[in-house]
Amino acid sequence: MERRGFFKKSAAVAGTVFAAGQLSAGEVGSYERDLYEMKVYQFSGGGGVNQLKKYYTDALIPFLNKQGVKVGAFREYGMEEPPRVYMLHAYRDPLDYWNATRDMRTDSVFLKAAGNYFGLPAANPVFERYDTFIMSAFQGLPQLSMPAKNRGLFELRIYESHNEEAFWRKVRMFNNEELPLFKKVGLHPFFFGEIMAGRHMPALAYMLWFKDMEERDANWKTFVTSEEWKIMSNKEEYAHTVSKVRRIFLTPMDFSQF
Repeated sequence: MERRGFFKKSAAVAGTVFAAGQLSAGEVGSYERDLYEMKVYQFSGGGGVNQLKKYYTDALIPFLNKQGVKVGAFREYGMEEPPRVYMLHAYRDPLDYWNATRDMRTDSVFLKAAGNYFGLPAANPVFERYDTFIMSAFQGLPQLSMPAKNRGLFELRIYESHNEEAFWRKVRMFNNEELPLFKKVGLHPFFFGEIMAGRHMPALAYMLWFKDMEERDANWKTFVTSEEWKIMSNKEEYAHTVSKVRRIFLTPMDFSQF
């Protein structure tokens, strides 16, 4: 499918297209980066996880796959209780996100497959609530990088900045210098995204994959002790770009496509 996007059209034309609900490749410009939707589900107990898995495997994943969208499923490394499940929907561009969000409301095959899930009573909900993060892939990693089959651990990091300008500088640091070093030392990139909507903003999020915690610890040590990191981290242009780091370890669930 031709790469498409929202961002090379004027606001007036884009508004007209959105209002009409008719977006086409000829009406929008090219957009060369993935769009990621991450949903973080919160549960009151473990039973809802299996119900969510059934909804994804029976209904949502088949629907999204038809749209060219891949889905990752992860839970926290420590198996905390109550559990949280992290679902990543990887779209090829914003138009695919828009179309999938719209079409699932009318797609008869999807709605039939999701019938049991949607029919569950309010008194017995599958989950408490979920947070959603919408992210645009970095220029330095415009499409996600498929992990190796022996991946057993993912590390999700969210870097918050004190203002937008500091955030822009941190993104530039990753694109120009950090990402190449990550790849060199074995901090295997899965995705890097600028958070466009969600919590903790302004912020970026990225995920790395490893075989296990031992590989993760060894490769991070190689990174922080490297001469390249010492030089770039002391550059004035990158000073005070990150005010808070959130770190979450995850493992892939058995129905994850990554």
